[in-house]
Amino acid sequence: MNAIVGSHDLLLLTLDTLRYDVAAELAAAGRIPNLARHLPDGRWERRHAPGSFTYASHQAIFAGFLPTPAAPGPHPRLFAARFAGSETTAGGTYVYDAPDLVSALAADGYRTVCVGGVGFFNRQPPLGSVLPGLFQESHWEPSFGVASPTSFEAQVARAEEVVAALPAGRRLFLFVNVAALHQPNWFHLPGATREAGDSRASHAAALEYVDRHVGRLFAAMSSRRPCFAIVCSDHGTAYGEDGFTGHRLGHEVVWTVPYAQFVLDGPAAAPSTPAVPREGAAA
Repeated sequence: MNAIVGSHDLLLLTLDTLRYDVAAELAAAGRIPNLARHLPDGRWERRHAPGSFTYASHQAIFAGFLPTPAAPGPHPRLFAARFAGSETTAGGTYVYDAPDLVSALAADGYRTVCVGGVGFFNRQPPLGSVLPGLFQESHWEPSFGVASPTSFEAQVARAEEVVAALPAGRRLFLFVNVAALHQPNWFHLPGATREAGDSRASHAAALEYVDRHVGRLFAAMSSRRPCFAIVCSDHGTAYGEDGFTGHRLGHEVVWTVPYAQFVLDGPAAAPSTPAVPREGAAA
């Protein structure tokens, strides 16, 4: 990451509440082509979330603890705060002295921008200001939230405005928290009703909805220079498995999440970018 930070724009896209099994099935079935074309070998990586609900997981992610590969480690991290005894800080890790990654990138000259989705990013109660308060600039409005059937396309439009307004020479770290997968999501499934509620099928339909619009976000983020992108879930959610519903609980469908990292090529005139190994891979 020391070859990436400072030369690339950065995108962190959390597909809030997305389950690994649903994401993997849709990729294999060709139902999310715009995401799948960027996944290594067309597949999501199976990882374990650092928390079982949005607030806890994002606090960890912004501290440098991305979802952990679901295999025995240790797994070197992309980003890490400097502290003695860390067993996951390696030679390629971007190490910082700030209390969080967002502040560290700002100190390194990045414009840090949050486009929020779920309630922990809406700045309405004090708790909803903690996570967006890490950023130099944050955006949220009801059209981005969980109750909006067009939330992601509204978020993408705002992200496009952010990119267009930024001076060409200023690096950008853009974080987008996607609310579309979170309940309620029944309205993304044709024929579903509010009375029937959410289901695994409507969860899948919400991911298909996101896929239809994500290409615009990737195009915006790679319009100025190459962009290093991380696309992942912060946690999954249960739809009746073993009697459980929802998240903030310790079940496999909650802890297991999809993850991908890749470089979006910049304009044709941009220089070639170095290969970036997957987190946890041998350097």
